[in-house]
Amino acid sequence: MRDAVDGPVKTGPSGSAPTTSGTRTAYPLYVAGKLGGAAVSLLAVLVTSFFLFRIIPGDPVKAMTHGVPTSAEQLATLRKQFGLDLPLWQQFTDYCGRALTGDLGTSYQFHAPVGELIAEKLPATLLLTGTAVLIYSALGLWLGTRSAWRNGSLSDRVNTGVALTLWSVPSFWLGLLLIIVFSVGIGPVPGMFPTGGMESGDSSGFGYVLDVAHHMVLPVATLVAVGYAQTLLVMRSSLLDEMGGDYLTTARAKGLRDDLVRRRHAVPNALLPTVTMVFINLGHVAAGSILVETVFSWPGLGGLFYQALSVPDLPLVQGLFVVFAGAMILMNLLADLLYPLLDPRVGR
Repeated sequence: MRDAVDGPVKTGPSGSAPTTSGTRTAYPLYVAGKLGGAAVSLLAVLVTSFFLFRIIPGDPVKAMTHGVPTSAEQLATLRKQFGLDLPLWQQFTDYCGRALTGDLGTSYQFHAPVGELIAEKLPATLLLTGTAVLIYSALGLWLGTRSAWRNGSLSDRVNTGVALTLWSVPSFWLGLLLIIVFSVGIGPVPGMFPTGGMESGDSSGFGYVLDVAHHMVLPVATLVAVGYAQTLLVMRSSLLDEMGGDYLTTARAKGLRDDLVRRRHAVPNALLPTVTMVFINLGHVAAGSILVETVFSWPGLGGLFYQALSVPDLPLVQGLFVVFAGAMILMNLLADLLYPLLDPRVGR
């Protein structure tokens, strides 16, 4: 067994260290099982995305022609054009066949391929939610570690209380509040940030970068304020579970400083649940935030999904749903594949 100062030894159920041959045999089977599970989940997403949005009230053709005099023959022609006159089972098989080849269909309202619309809006969503996820994941890990290590202190109670309060606040309500205070201005606080959009359109080069960053402040602040609490609470709980371990007592008895005990031993062993949370958050990067993007008129996938639901634009909502769910499945798969590298007991 390694010296306690070098960290706890990962052992199997019998208490013995895992053998190299056993690990070489078990890990490929573990990976194959996870890949199979991800494939089944993706198939379930395809089925769900088709039938889920078919129960949305409303007729897409009538919604698109609302306010425009349209005869019954014209409505029938539009339904035939969009394939809505076919039996449901045939619509489903056609949809699955196209989706498996990467064809997500053509949008009813934009008259453009769904894949092109998603590719056009994806960079804006990745920029906004990616920045927010990086900030609130790092903030949650740092504050969660400090709160757990100083459990019961004033800073722990303040951090936990603030996190729980912000976590319970609806993101759209917080976004509207920030717009009122920092965009419109209230009392002595002047309006400092734009109310929505991604750019003003009157700058280029480095000025364009500053302009986009200026527009990002409030939506990113909204996402960070609501999102960091979950990472903080999971990290705090995991680290509290590790703090009573004998290996930490041994490390302290050998003279290691408290910050080294925390950084080299306690935190690495408390990371598994938090790794799951971080990868789930990364999965949300592609999905964006429908409410926040809508409130701030951010030109990303969240706002596009809201537009598609208002029709409903079935190919577009189905395509976006597949992309959102597929991103989550992929991130969960990557987290599962990373676990054995962090803890050799996983996958044996």
